Amino acid sequence: MNQSEFLNVVMPFKDKLYRMAKRLLVSAEEAEDATQEILLKLWSKNKKISEYKSVEAFAMTMTKNFCLDRLKSKQASNLKLVHSNYTNEDSSLQTQVEAKDSVSWVEKIMDELPEQQKMVLQLRDVEEYDFEEISELLHMKPTAVRVALSRARKLVREKLIQKHSYGIG
Repeated sequence: MNQSEFLNVVMPFKDKLYRMAKRLLVSAEEAEDATQEILLKLWSKNKKISEYKSVEAFAMTMTKNFCLDRLKSKQASNLKLVHSNYTNEDSSLQTQVEAKDSVSWVEKIMDELPEQQKMVLQLRDVEEYDFEEISELLHMKPTAVRVALSRARKLVREKLIQKHSYGIG
């Protein structure tokens, strides 16, 4: 595979790789570094890349594994799992504060989820992958993906209700 073919195959989903890395790694710089590493690894496999059924799924799996390895490494002492991509400049200050607070609560709740549920929730609700793609990426059966997603959503919902209904009847 030559350079232009590689770019045509890989560049359409480069942003998804970045968003996945950003979801797992706290800083934009870390996410950019991770994305660059994955693109380099993909390029090093450019001779075999056409053998893969879904290059995008392969790249997303590589990104997930790279980020999780990075979080487990010694260098990860200053990294944490966070999601902070929400901004809305058209709203009032109070609305912005409330939205930021809500996003912050969801982030905290997601941090408490089991790793598998966290990944399924990220891929389905943030990245908008379908169940078959998620099952392929995470090596799970589609029914297991649905169950994990349902449980993750239920936990997030319950925790948010506890937070917002605290002290109410």
